[in-house]
Amino acid sequence: MTERRRRLLWGGESGQVAVAFVAVVPALILVALGLLQFALAGHAALSAANAARAAARAEYVGADPERAARAALPPGLRSRAEVSAGRDRVEVEVRAPRGLPFGPSVPVTAATRLGPSGGVLGG
Repeated sequence: MTERRRRLLWGGESGQVAVAFVAVVPALILVALGLLQFALAGHAALSAANAARAAARAEYVGADPERAARAALPPGLRSRAEVSAGRDRVEVEVRAPRGLPFGPSVPVTAATRLGPSGGVLGG
């Protein structure tokens, strides 16, 4: 069987790459969106931890911990933040931004204990 006749009977392989590409692209898009949501949640967690530390410092010196926490958060997370300051603990909860409008909004919480460095009063 000649090469030309084999191609006519069995078709070429050029369409195989296109089919494989179409099959893989949706999976790659889902992986990319998952990574985006993971990065947004990580950013929210770091921001919440920073805000909790700022609130703890403010509480320790007698300032308003909620105001300090909100000031330490990025503008996009301030409105959805919940700050609770107890006797010796400050907790900040924020909702991570969504990667897509229909994606999950992940709650992220960070807490910090109040007190001086090293746990020794007066210093």
